[in-house]
Amino acid sequence: MTSTGADPYGANDVYRRESITTQEKHIGAAAVPRALDNEKDMHGNAYERRRSYASSSLKVGYDSTHRKLKPRHIQLIGIGGTIGTALYVSIGRGLLNGGPASLFIAFTFWCSFILAVTLCMAEMVTYLPISSPFIRFAGRYVDDAFGVAAGYNFFIFEAMLVPFEITACNVIIHYWSNVVPAGGIIAIVIVMYGLINLLAVKWYGETEFWCALGKVLLIVGLIIYTFITMLGGNPQHDRFGFRYWRDPGAFAQLYYDGNLGYFLGFLQCLIQASFTIAGPDYVSMAAGEAENPRTVMPKAYNAVFYRLTAFFVLGSLAVGINVPYNDAELIAAYKSGLPGAAASPYVVAMNRLRIRVLPDIVNAMVLASAFSAGNSYVYCASRSLFGLALEGKAPRFLTRCSKAGVPIYCVLIVLAISLLSFLQVSNNAAVVLQWFVNLVTASQLINFSVMCFTFIRFKKACDAQGLDRNTLPYKGFWQPFAAWYGLVGCFIMTFVGGYTVFLPGQWDIPTFLFSYAMIGVFPVLYVGWKLLKKTKWKSPMDVDLRGEVEEIEEYTRNFIPSPPK
Repeated sequence: MTSTGADPYGANDVYRRESITTQEKHIGAAAVPRALDNEKDMHGNAYERRRSYASSSLKVGYDSTHRKLKPRHIQLIGIGGTIGTALYVSIGRGLLNGGPASLFIAFTFWCSFILAVTLCMAEMVTYLPISSPFIRFAGRYVDDAFGVAAGYNFFIFEAMLVPFEITACNVIIHYWSNVVPAGGIIAIVIVMYGLINLLAVKWYGETEFWCALGKVLLIVGLIIYTFITMLGGNPQHDRFGFRYWRDPGAFAQLYYDGNLGYFLGFLQCLIQASFTIAGPDYVSMAAGEAENPRTVMPKAYNAVFYRLTAFFVLGSLAVGINVPYNDAELIAAYKSGLPGAAASPYVVAMNRLRIRVLPDIVNAMVLASAFSAGNSYVYCASRSLFGLALEGKAPRFLTRCSKAGVPIYCVLIVLAISLLSFLQVSNNAAVVLQWFVNLVTASQLINFSVMCFTFIRFKKACDAQGLDRNTLPYKGFWQPFAAWYGLVGCFIMTFVGGYTVFLPGQWDIPTFLFSYAMIGVFPVLYVGWKLLKKTKWKSPMDVDLRGEVEEIEEYTRNFIPSPPK
Protein backbone atom coordinates (compact mmCIF):
# COMPACT_ATOMS: atom_id res chain seq x y z
CA MET A 1 0.00 0.00 0.00
CA THR A 2 1.22 3.48 -0.76
CA SER A 3 -0.05 6.78 0.50
CA THR A 4 -1.41 9.42 -1.83
CA GLY A 5 -1.45 13.17 -1.66
CA ALA A 6 -5.22 13.38 -1.54
CA ASP A 7 -7.09 11.82 1.33
CA PRO A 8 -10.02 9.83 -0.14
CA TYR A 9 -11.27 8.89 3.31
CA GLY A 10 -12.04 12.40 4.46
CA ALA A 11 -9.59 12.31 7.36
CA ASN A 12 -9.06 15.46 9.39
CA ASP A 13 -6.28 17.79 8.27
CA VAL A 14 -4.49 17.24 11.60
CA TYR A 15 -2.89 14.06 10.29
CA ARG A 16 0.33 15.63 9.14
CA ARG A 17 3.64 13.88 8.64
CA GLU A 18 6.82 15.39 10.01
CA SER A 19 9.39 13.14 8.41
CA ILE A 20 13.04 13.74 7.61
CA THR A 21 12.26 13.57 3.88
CA THR A 22 9.61 16.28 4.02
CA GLN A 23 11.65 18.64 6.17
CA GLU A 24 14.80 18.24 4.09
CA LYS A 25 12.96 19.69 1.11
CA HIS A 26 12.51 22.98 2.98
CA ILE A 27 15.42 23.43 5.36
CA GLY A 28 18.16 21.14 4.09
CA ALA A 29 19.45 17.86 5.42
CA ALA A 30 22.07 19.42 7.65
CA ALA A 31 19.52 21.35 9.65
CA VAL A 32 17.22 18.49 10.47
CA PRO A 33 17.30 18.05 14.27
CA ARG A 34 17.70 14.66 15.89
CA ALA A 35 14.36 15.09 17.62
CA LEU A 36 12.43 14.61 14.39
CA ASP A 37 9.73 11.99 14.20
CA ASN A 38 11.69 9.45 12.11
CA GLU A 39 15.37 8.76 12.81
CA LYS A 40 17.85 6.08 11.97
CA ASP A 41 20.36 5.00 14.52
CA MET A 42 23.94 3.91 13.85
CA HIS A 43 22.80 0.42 12.87
CA GLY A 44 20.24 1.64 10.35
CA ASN A 45 17.31 0.87 12.61
CA ALA A 46 14.46 3.22 11.96
CA TYR A 47 12.23 4.14 14.78
CA GLU A 48 9.50 6.69 15.18
CA ARG A 49 8.39 9.36 17.50
CA ARG A 50 4.79 8.84 16.60
CA ARG A 51 1.93 11.24 17.14
CA SER A 52 -1.30 10.05 18.71
CA TYR A 53 -4.38 11.37 17.01
CA ALA A 54 -7.33 11.44 19.34
CA SER A 55 -10.71 12.91 18.63
CA SER A 56 -10.96 16.68 18.49
CA SER A 57 -12.28 16.81 22.05
CA LEU A 58 -9.07 15.26 23.42
CA LYS A 59 -5.57 16.57 23.75
CA VAL A 60 -2.96 15.25 21.35
CA GLY A 61 -0.22 13.19 22.95
CA TYR A 62 3.08 11.91 21.63
CA ASP A 63 4.19 8.31 21.34
CA SER A 64 7.87 8.39 22.23
CA THR A 65 8.39 4.64 22.34
CA HIS A 66 11.03 3.16 20.04
CA ARG A 67 10.64 0.41 17.46
CA LYS A 68 13.35 -1.89 18.78
CA LEU A 69 11.61 -5.28 19.00
CA LYS A 70 12.86 -7.64 16.31
CA PRO A 71 10.83 -10.42 14.64
CA ARG A 72 12.26 -13.09 16.94
CA HIS A 73 11.28 -10.98 19.96
CA ILE A 74 7.70 -10.57 18.72
CA GLN A 75 7.28 -14.29 18.05
CA LEU A 76 8.58 -15.36 21.45
CA ILE A 77 6.80 -12.56 23.34
CA GLY A 78 3.52 -13.76 21.82
CA ILE A 79 4.22 -17.31 22.92
CA GLY A 80 5.87 -16.46 26.25
CA GLY A 81 3.15 -14.10 27.39
CA THR A 82 0.48 -16.75 26.98
CA ILE A 83 2.27 -19.69 28.59
CA GLY A 84 2.40 -19.45 32.37
CA THR A 85 2.00 -21.84 35.26
CA ALA A 86 -1.57 -22.67 34.20
CA LEU A 87 -0.40 -24.97 31.39
CA TYR A 88 1.89 -26.96 33.66
CA VAL A 89 0.23 -26.89 37.08
CA SER A 90 -3.32 -25.48 37.22
CA ILE A 91 -4.42 -27.60 34.28
CA GLY A 92 -4.56 -30.53 36.69
CA ARG A 93 -7.63 -29.00 38.35
CA GLY A 94 -9.46 -29.26 35.03
CA LEU A 95 -8.55 -32.95 34.84
CA LEU A 96 -10.01 -33.56 38.30
CA ASN A 97 -13.22 -31.73 37.44
CA GLY A 98 -14.02 -33.17 34.03
CA GLY A 99 -11.74 -36.08 33.19
CA PRO A 100 -9.27 -36.43 30.29
CA ALA A 101 -11.75 -36.37 27.40
CA SER A 102 -13.62 -33.31 28.69
CA LEU A 103 -10.31 -31.51 29.20
CA PHE A 104 -9.06 -32.32 25.70
CA ILE A 105 -12.37 -31.47 23.98
CA ALA A 106 -12.75 -28.22 25.96
CA PHE A 107 -9.24 -26.99 25.12
CA THR A 108 -9.63 -27.91 21.45
CA PHE A 109 -13.06 -26.26 21.25
CA TRP A 110 -11.88 -23.06 22.93
CA CYS A 111 -9.01 -22.73 20.46
CA SER A 112 -11.63 -22.12 17.74
CA PHE A 113 -12.75 -18.97 19.59
CA ILE A 114 -9.13 -17.86 19.99
CA LEU A 115 -8.70 -18.29 16.21
CA ALA A 116 -11.70 -16.02 15.61
CA VAL A 117 -10.28 -13.34 17.93
CA THR A 118 -6.85 -13.65 16.31
CA LEU A 119 -8.28 -13.13 12.81
CA CYS A 120 -9.97 -9.93 13.99
CA MET A 121 -6.93 -8.46 15.68
CA ALA A 122 -4.43 -9.47 13.01
CA GLU A 123 -6.30 -7.60 10.28
CA MET A 124 -6.68 -4.37 12.27
CA VAL A 125 -3.24 -4.30 13.89
CA THR A 126 -1.25 -5.06 10.74
CA TYR A 127 -3.10 -2.23 9.00
CA LEU A 128 -2.35 0.23 11.81
CA PRO A 129 0.40 -1.11 14.14
CA ILE A 130 0.36 1.47 16.93
CA SER A 131 0.89 1.36 20.69
CA SER A 132 -1.94 -0.27 22.66
CA PRO A 133 -3.81 -0.96 19.42
CA PHE A 134 -7.04 -2.69 20.31
CA ILE A 135 -7.69 -0.28 23.19
CA ARG A 136 -7.37 2.69 20.87
CA PHE A 137 -9.24 0.97 18.04
CA ALA A 138 -12.24 0.51 20.36
CA GLY A 139 -12.42 4.29 20.82
CA ARG A 140 -11.61 5.06 17.20
CA TYR A 141 -13.98 2.64 15.45
CA VAL A 142 -16.83 2.35 17.99
CA ASP A 143 -17.08 5.10 20.61
CA ASP A 144 -14.58 6.96 22.80
CA ALA A 145 -16.45 5.77 25.89
CA PHE A 146 -16.19 2.18 24.64
CA GLY A 147 -12.44 2.65 24.27
CA VAL A 148 -12.16 3.95 27.84
CA ALA A 149 -14.05 0.96 29.24
CA ALA A 150 -12.02 -1.49 27.13
CA GLY A 151 -8.74 0.18 28.03
CA TYR A 152 -9.23 0.19 31.78
CA ASN A 153 -10.63 -3.34 31.71
CA PHE A 154 -7.50 -4.56 29.91
CA PHE A 155 -5.25 -2.57 32.23
CA ILE A 156 -6.89 -4.09 35.32
CA PHE A 157 -6.68 -7.55 33.73
CA GLU A 158 -2.95 -7.29 33.02
CA ALA A 159 -2.09 -5.46 36.25
CA MET A 160 -3.86 -8.09 38.39
CA LEU A 161 -1.98 -10.88 36.63
CA VAL A 162 1.32 -9.43 37.86
CA PRO A 163 0.70 -10.19 41.57
CA PHE A 164 -0.82 -13.54 40.47
CA GLU A 165 2.47 -14.63 38.90
CA ILE A 166 4.56 -13.13 41.73
CA THR A 167 2.53 -15.17 44.22
CA ALA A 168 3.01 -18.21 41.97
CA CYS A 169 6.80 -17.63 41.95
CA ASN A 170 6.85 -17.63 45.74
CA VAL A 171 4.79 -20.84 45.92
CA ILE A 172 7.04 -22.56 43.37
CA ILE A 173 10.24 -21.66 45.22
CA HIS A 174 8.79 -23.13 48.43
CA TYR A 175 8.68 -26.50 46.64
CA TRP A 176 12.34 -26.80 47.63
CA SER A 177 12.56 -24.93 50.92
CA ASN A 178 10.74 -22.59 53.30
CA VAL A 179 13.95 -20.91 54.48
CA VAL A 180 13.37 -17.66 52.56
CA PRO A 181 10.26 -15.85 53.85
CA ALA A 182 7.44 -15.08 51.42
CA GLY A 183 7.92 -11.32 51.77
CA GLY A 184 11.58 -11.56 50.77
CA ILE A 185 10.89 -13.56 47.60
CA ILE A 186 8.06 -11.23 46.58
CA ALA A 187 10.27 -8.15 47.06
CA ILE A 188 13.10 -9.66 44.99
CA VAL A 189 10.77 -10.53 42.11
CA ILE A 190 9.23 -7.02 42.05
CA VAL A 191 12.69 -5.41 42.00
CA MET A 192 13.74 -7.64 39.09
CA TYR A 193 10.60 -6.74 37.15
CA GLY A 194 11.37 -3.09 37.76
CA LEU A 195 14.95 -3.38 36.47
CA ILE A 196 13.94 -5.25 33.32
CA ASN A 197 11.00 -3.01 32.40
CA LEU A 198 12.63 0.34 33.21
CA LEU A 199 15.55 -0.36 30.89
CA ALA A 200 15.26 0.03 27.11
CA VAL A 201 12.57 -2.11 25.51
CA LYS A 202 15.18 -4.17 23.67
CA TRP A 203 16.33 -5.54 27.06
CA TYR A 204 12.79 -6.54 27.88
CA GLY A 205 12.65 -8.21 24.47
CA GLU A 206 15.89 -10.10 25.07
CA THR A 207 14.82 -11.24 28.55
CA GLU A 208 11.45 -12.39 27.31
CA PHE A 209 12.98 -14.10 24.29
CA TRP A 210 15.17 -16.40 26.37
CA CYS A 211 12.54 -17.03 29.06
CA ALA A 212 9.93 -17.82 26.42
CA LEU A 213 12.35 -20.15 24.70
CA GLY A 214 12.64 -22.04 27.99
CA LYS A 215 8.84 -22.31 28.20
CA VAL A 216 8.64 -23.75 24.72
CA LEU A 217 11.37 -26.27 25.49
CA LEU A 218 9.55 -27.30 28.67
CA ILE A 219 6.17 -27.98 27.07
CA VAL A 220 7.79 -29.72 24.10
CA GLY A 221 9.86 -31.78 26.53
CA LEU A 222 6.79 -32.75 28.56
CA ILE A 223 4.90 -33.80 25.44
CA ILE A 224 7.88 -35.96 24.35
CA TYR A 225 8.12 -37.33 27.91
CA THR A 226 4.46 -38.34 27.74
CA PHE A 227 4.93 -40.11 24.40
CA ILE A 228 7.97 -42.05 25.61
CA THR A 229 6.59 -43.10 28.99
CA MET A 230 3.16 -44.14 27.66
CA LEU A 231 4.94 -46.57 25.33
CA GLY A 232 6.87 -48.18 28.19
CA GLY A 233 9.96 -45.98 28.35
CA ASN A 234 9.89 -45.63 32.14
CA PRO A 235 11.54 -47.30 35.17
CA GLN A 236 8.48 -49.53 35.65
CA HIS A 237 8.45 -50.59 31.96
CA ASP A 238 4.71 -49.98 32.13
CA ARG A 239 3.21 -49.54 28.66
CA PHE A 240 0.10 -47.73 29.94
CA GLY A 241 -0.97 -45.89 26.76
CA PHE A 242 -4.54 -44.57 27.13
CA ARG A 243 -5.27 -46.80 30.13
CA TYR A 244 -6.64 -43.94 32.25
CA TRP A 245 -9.18 -43.06 29.55
CA ARG A 246 -10.71 -46.51 30.17
CA ASP A 247 -10.15 -46.79 33.92
CA PRO A 248 -11.46 -44.73 35.67
CA GLY A 249 -12.84 -43.34 32.40
CA ALA A 250 -12.72 -40.49 29.89
CA PHE A 251 -15.33 -38.27 31.58
CA ALA A 252 -15.78 -37.29 35.22
CA GLN A 253 -18.97 -36.20 36.95
CA LEU A 254 -18.99 -32.91 38.85
CA TYR A 255 -21.48 -31.87 41.55
CA TYR A 256 -24.24 -34.18 40.22
CA ASP A 257 -24.60 -37.74 38.96
CA GLY A 258 -25.62 -38.64 35.43
CA ASN A 259 -25.53 -36.49 32.30
CA LEU A 260 -25.81 -33.22 34.23
CA GLY A 261 -22.68 -34.12 36.20
CA TYR A 262 -20.79 -34.95 32.99
CA PHE A 263 -21.89 -31.66 31.40
CA LEU A 264 -20.83 -29.61 34.42
CA GLY A 265 -17.47 -31.38 34.38
CA PHE A 266 -17.00 -30.39 30.73
CA LEU A 267 -18.16 -26.84 31.47
CA GLN A 268 -15.59 -26.50 34.24
CA CYS A 269 -12.89 -27.63 31.80
CA LEU A 270 -14.11 -25.03 29.30
CA ILE A 271 -13.84 -22.33 31.97
CA GLN A 272 -10.33 -23.58 32.73
CA ALA A 273 -9.46 -23.33 29.02
CA SER A 274 -10.82 -19.76 28.81
CA PHE A 275 -8.39 -18.72 31.53
CA THR A 276 -5.42 -20.82 30.42
CA ILE A 277 -5.43 -20.12 26.67
CA ALA A 278 -4.62 -16.48 26.02
CA GLY A 279 -5.31 -14.71 22.76
CA PRO A 280 -3.46 -12.37 20.40
CA ASP A 281 -3.33 -9.50 22.90
CA TYR A 282 0.36 -9.99 23.74
CA VAL A 283 1.45 -9.89 20.11
CA SER A 284 -0.81 -6.87 19.54
CA MET A 285 0.55 -4.87 22.47
CA ALA A 286 4.06 -5.09 21.01
CA ALA A 287 2.95 -3.68 17.62
CA GLY A 288 3.88 -0.10 18.50
CA GLU A 289 7.47 -1.09 19.31
CA ALA A 290 8.05 -3.69 16.59
CA GLU A 291 10.50 -3.19 13.77
CA ASN A 292 8.88 -3.13 10.32
CA PRO A 293 5.50 -4.19 11.76
CA ARG A 294 3.58 -4.55 8.50
CA THR A 295 5.94 -7.30 7.45
CA VAL A 296 6.63 -8.85 10.86
CA MET A 297 3.17 -8.82 12.46
CA PRO A 298 1.22 -10.96 9.93
CA LYS A 299 3.80 -13.73 10.24
CA ALA A 300 3.80 -13.39 14.03
CA TYR A 301 0.02 -13.75 14.31
CA ASN A 302 -0.04 -16.89 12.19
CA ALA A 303 2.95 -18.52 13.84
CA VAL A 304 1.93 -17.72 17.39
CA PHE A 305 -1.64 -18.97 16.99
CA TYR A 306 -0.75 -22.31 15.43
CA ARG A 307 2.12 -22.99 17.82
CA LEU A 308 0.06 -22.10 20.86
CA THR A 309 -2.82 -24.24 19.65
CA ALA A 310 -0.45 -27.17 19.29
CA PHE A 311 0.98 -26.59 22.78
CA PHE A 312 -2.36 -26.23 24.56
CA VAL A 313 -4.22 -28.98 22.70
CA LEU A 314 -1.37 -31.48 22.97
CA GLY A 315 -0.70 -30.38 26.55
CA SER A 316 -4.30 -31.07 27.58
CA LEU A 317 -4.09 -34.47 25.87
CA ALA A 318 -0.79 -35.31 27.61
CA VAL A 319 -2.18 -34.50 31.06
CA GLY A 320 -5.07 -36.94 30.57
CA ILE A 321 -2.66 -39.66 29.44
CA ASN A 322 -0.27 -39.25 32.39
CA VAL A 323 -2.64 -39.22 35.37
CA PRO A 324 -6.13 -40.59 36.11
CA TYR A 325 -8.67 -38.00 37.21
CA ASN A 326 -9.15 -39.80 40.54
CA ASP A 327 -5.43 -39.92 41.42
CA ALA A 328 -5.13 -39.62 45.22
CA GLU A 329 -1.81 -37.71 45.13
CA LEU A 330 -3.14 -35.10 42.68
CA ILE A 331 -6.34 -34.62 44.69
CA ALA A 332 -4.34 -34.25 47.91
CA ALA A 333 -1.96 -31.77 46.26
CA TYR A 334 -4.83 -29.41 45.40
CA LYS A 335 -6.71 -29.86 48.65
CA SER A 336 -3.66 -29.14 50.79
CA GLY A 337 -2.26 -26.45 48.47
CA LEU A 338 1.12 -28.13 47.95
CA PRO A 339 3.72 -25.68 46.58
CA GLY A 340 4.96 -25.36 43.02
CA ALA A 341 5.23 -28.34 40.74
CA ALA A 342 4.08 -30.70 43.50
CA ALA A 343 0.54 -30.04 42.20
CA SER A 344 1.56 -30.51 38.55
CA PRO A 345 0.03 -33.60 36.93
CA TYR A 346 3.38 -34.18 35.20
CA VAL A 347 5.25 -34.34 38.52
CA VAL A 348 2.54 -36.59 39.97
CA ALA A 349 3.01 -38.88 36.97
CA MET A 350 6.78 -38.90 37.51
CA ASN A 351 6.28 -39.85 41.15
CA ARG A 352 3.91 -42.68 40.11
CA LEU A 353 6.63 -44.06 37.84
CA ARG A 354 9.38 -43.44 40.47
CA ILE A 355 11.30 -41.07 38.20
CA ARG A 356 13.81 -38.94 40.13
CA VAL A 357 15.48 -35.58 39.34
CA LEU A 358 13.00 -34.67 36.62
CA PRO A 359 10.47 -33.17 39.10
CA ASP A 360 13.12 -30.68 40.26
CA ILE A 361 13.93 -29.75 36.67
CA VAL A 362 10.24 -29.26 35.91
CA ASN A 363 9.82 -27.06 38.99
CA ALA A 364 12.79 -24.91 37.97
CA MET A 365 11.36 -24.46 34.46
CA VAL A 366 7.91 -23.70 35.86
CA LEU A 367 9.51 -21.01 38.03
CA ALA A 368 11.08 -19.46 34.93
CA SER A 369 7.68 -19.62 33.22
CA ALA A 370 5.93 -17.85 36.07
CA PHE A 371 8.61 -15.14 36.21
CA SER A 372 8.47 -14.64 32.45
CA ALA A 373 4.68 -14.43 32.40
CA GLY A 374 4.71 -11.79 35.13
CA ASN A 375 7.34 -9.87 33.19
CA SER A 376 5.05 -9.87 30.13
CA TYR A 377 2.13 -8.64 32.20
CA VAL A 378 4.14 -5.70 33.54
CA TYR A 379 4.96 -4.76 29.95
CA CYS A 380 1.39 -5.12 28.64
CA ALA A 381 -0.22 -3.37 31.62
CA SER A 382 2.15 -0.40 31.37
CA ARG A 383 1.62 -0.10 27.60
CA SER A 384 -2.17 -0.26 27.95
CA LEU A 385 -2.08 2.59 30.47
CA PHE A 386 0.29 4.45 28.15
CA GLY A 387 -2.18 4.02 25.28
CA LEU A 388 -4.99 5.44 27.39
CA ALA A 389 -2.82 8.44 28.26
CA LEU A 390 -1.97 9.02 24.59
CA GLU A 391 -5.67 9.24 23.82
CA GLY A 392 -6.29 11.69 26.65
CA LYS A 393 -8.13 9.10 28.73
CA ALA A 394 -5.55 8.93 31.53
CA PRO A 395 -3.42 11.68 33.12
CA ARG A 396 -1.15 13.36 30.57
CA PHE A 397 2.06 12.88 32.62
CA LEU A 398 1.79 9.13 31.90
CA THR A 399 2.81 9.80 28.27
CA ARG A 400 6.31 10.81 29.35
CA CYS A 401 9.03 8.38 28.36
CA SER A 402 12.62 7.94 29.38
CA LYS A 403 15.44 8.53 26.89
CA ALA A 404 15.29 4.81 26.16
CA GLY A 405 11.63 5.14 25.10
CA VAL A 406 10.14 3.52 28.22
CA PRO A 407 6.87 4.98 29.64
CA ILE A 408 8.45 5.16 33.07
CA TYR A 409 5.48 6.40 35.10
CA CYS A 410 3.20 3.73 33.64
CA VAL A 411 5.70 1.03 34.62
CA LEU A 412 5.99 2.42 38.15
CA ILE A 413 2.19 2.39 38.62
CA VAL A 414 2.04 -1.27 37.55
CA LEU A 415 4.87 -2.14 39.94
CA ALA A 416 2.95 -0.38 42.71
CA ILE A 417 -0.11 -2.53 41.98
CA SER A 418 2.11 -5.63 42.12
CA LEU A 419 2.55 -4.92 45.85
CA LEU A 420 -0.83 -6.64 46.25
CA SER A 421 1.13 -9.88 46.09
CA PHE A 422 2.13 -9.19 49.71
CA LEU A 423 -1.43 -10.28 50.60
CA GLN A 424 0.02 -13.76 50.59
CA VAL A 425 2.05 -12.96 53.71
CA SER A 426 -1.14 -12.96 55.80
CA ASN A 427 -3.35 -15.28 53.70
CA ASN A 428 -3.15 -18.77 52.27
CA ALA A 429 -1.40 -18.66 48.88
CA ALA A 430 -4.04 -20.83 47.20
CA VAL A 431 -6.79 -18.46 48.34
CA VAL A 432 -4.96 -15.39 47.02
CA LEU A 433 -4.24 -17.08 43.68
CA GLN A 434 -7.90 -18.01 43.27
CA TRP A 435 -8.98 -14.41 43.96
CA PHE A 436 -6.80 -13.16 41.11
CA VAL A 437 -7.90 -15.98 38.78
CA ASN A 438 -11.58 -15.22 39.31
CA LEU A 439 -11.05 -11.51 38.73
CA VAL A 440 -9.01 -11.75 35.55
CA THR A 441 -10.93 -14.56 33.82
CA ALA A 442 -13.97 -12.32 33.27
CA SER A 443 -11.72 -9.42 32.20
CA GLN A 444 -9.98 -11.55 29.59
CA LEU A 445 -13.27 -12.68 28.10
CA ILE A 446 -14.54 -9.08 28.03
CA ASN A 447 -11.32 -8.14 26.18
CA PHE A 448 -11.92 -10.82 23.56
CA SER A 449 -15.53 -9.66 23.13
CA VAL A 450 -14.34 -6.08 22.68
CA MET A 451 -11.81 -7.14 20.02
CA CYS A 452 -14.43 -9.00 18.00
CA PHE A 453 -17.04 -6.23 18.24
CA THR A 454 -14.45 -3.59 17.31
CA PHE A 455 -13.57 -5.56 14.19
CA ILE A 456 -17.24 -5.78 13.19
CA ARG A 457 -17.42 -1.96 13.33
CA PHE A 458 -14.08 -1.69 11.50
CA LYS A 459 -15.32 -3.88 8.66
CA LYS A 460 -18.55 -1.87 8.36
CA ALA A 461 -16.48 1.31 8.12
CA CYS A 462 -14.26 -0.24 5.42
CA ASP A 463 -17.33 -1.28 3.41
CA ALA A 464 -19.00 2.12 3.81
CA GLN A 465 -15.89 4.13 2.89
CA GLY A 466 -14.75 1.91 0.05
CA LEU A 467 -11.53 0.67 1.63
CA ASP A 468 -10.76 -2.61 -0.15
CA ARG A 469 -9.72 -5.13 2.51
CA ASN A 470 -7.88 -7.13 -0.16
CA THR A 471 -5.25 -4.36 -0.16
CA LEU A 472 -4.56 -4.70 3.56
CA PRO A 473 -1.34 -6.35 4.83
CA TYR A 474 -3.48 -9.15 6.34
CA LYS A 475 -7.03 -10.17 5.51
CA GLY A 476 -8.81 -12.57 7.83
CA PHE A 477 -10.99 -15.31 6.38
CA TRP A 478 -14.65 -16.08 7.16
CA GLN A 479 -15.32 -12.48 8.13
CA PRO A 480 -17.53 -11.13 9.60
CA PHE A 481 -18.83 -14.58 10.63
CA ALA A 482 -15.65 -15.39 12.56
CA ALA A 483 -15.97 -12.12 14.46
CA TRP A 484 -19.60 -12.83 15.39
CA TYR A 485 -18.67 -16.40 16.40
CA GLY A 486 -15.91 -15.13 18.69
CA LEU A 487 -18.11 -12.35 20.11
CA VAL A 488 -21.04 -14.62 21.00
CA GLY A 489 -18.85 -17.37 22.49
CA CYS A 490 -16.69 -15.06 24.61
CA PHE A 491 -19.65 -12.96 25.75
CA ILE A 492 -21.56 -16.02 26.96
CA MET A 493 -18.52 -17.45 28.74
CA THR A 494 -18.04 -14.14 30.54
CA PHE A 495 -21.22 -14.85 32.53
CA VAL A 496 -20.69 -18.60 32.85
CA GLY A 497 -17.31 -18.34 34.61
CA GLY A 498 -18.64 -18.00 38.15
CA TYR A 499 -21.75 -20.19 37.80
CA THR A 500 -20.72 -22.51 40.64
CA VAL A 501 -21.68 -19.93 43.30
CA PHE A 502 -25.33 -20.34 42.25
CA LEU A 503 -25.39 -24.10 42.86
CA PRO A 504 -27.01 -25.31 46.12
CA GLY A 505 -24.59 -25.05 49.01
CA GLN A 506 -21.86 -23.36 46.89
CA TRP A 507 -22.62 -19.68 47.59
CA ASP A 508 -19.49 -17.70 48.46
CA ILE A 509 -19.48 -13.89 48.53
CA PRO A 510 -15.76 -13.33 47.69
CA THR A 511 -15.98 -15.77 44.76
CA PHE A 512 -19.12 -14.03 43.46
CA LEU A 513 -17.57 -10.57 43.73
CA PHE A 514 -14.28 -11.52 42.08
CA SER A 515 -16.06 -13.50 39.33
CA TYR A 516 -18.50 -10.76 38.34
CA ALA A 517 -16.87 -7.50 39.48
CA MET A 518 -15.51 -6.55 36.05
CA ILE A 519 -18.84 -7.36 34.37
CA GLY A 520 -20.31 -4.60 36.54
CA VAL A 521 -17.33 -2.21 36.24
CA PHE A 522 -17.23 -2.23 32.41
CA PRO A 523 -20.70 -0.70 31.81
CA VAL A 524 -20.13 1.76 34.67
CA LEU A 525 -16.94 3.00 32.96
CA TYR A 526 -18.70 3.18 29.60
CA VAL A 527 -21.78 5.08 30.80
CA GLY A 528 -19.75 7.32 33.13
CA TRP A 529 -17.34 8.47 30.40
CA LYS A 530 -20.19 8.88 27.90
CA LEU A 531 -22.09 11.16 30.25
CA LEU A 532 -18.97 13.06 31.28
CA LYS A 533 -17.58 13.69 27.78
CA LYS A 534 -20.85 13.54 25.77
CA THR A 535 -19.28 11.06 23.34
CA LYS A 536 -21.22 9.73 20.35
CA TRP A 537 -21.50 6.30 18.79
CA LYS A 538 -19.58 6.50 15.50
CA SER A 539 -21.36 5.70 12.26
CA PRO A 540 -19.36 3.78 9.60
CA MET A 541 -18.87 6.96 7.53
CA ASP A 542 -17.57 8.92 10.53
CA VAL A 543 -14.94 6.37 11.52
CA ASP A 544 -11.38 7.59 10.90
CA LEU A 545 -9.59 4.90 8.90
CA ARG A 546 -6.59 7.02 7.87
CA GLY A 547 -5.24 8.40 11.14
CA GLU A 548 -1.52 7.57 11.41
CA VAL A 549 -1.67 5.27 8.38
CA GLU A 550 0.51 7.61 6.31
CA GLU A 551 3.18 7.63 9.02
CA ILE A 552 3.20 3.83 9.09
CA GLU A 553 3.43 3.67 5.29
CA GLU A 554 6.32 6.15 5.21
CA TYR A 555 8.10 4.25 7.97
CA THR A 556 7.66 1.01 6.00
CA ARG A 557 9.05 2.58 2.81
CA ASN A 558 12.09 4.00 4.60
CA PHE A 559 12.80 0.99 6.81
CA ILE A 560 16.35 -0.36 6.57
CA PRO A 561 16.95 -3.73 8.27
CA SER A 562 19.74 -3.96 10.82
CA PRO A 563 22.85 -5.62 9.42
CA PRO A 564 23.40 -9.08 10.93
CA LYS A 565 25.97 -9.16 13.72
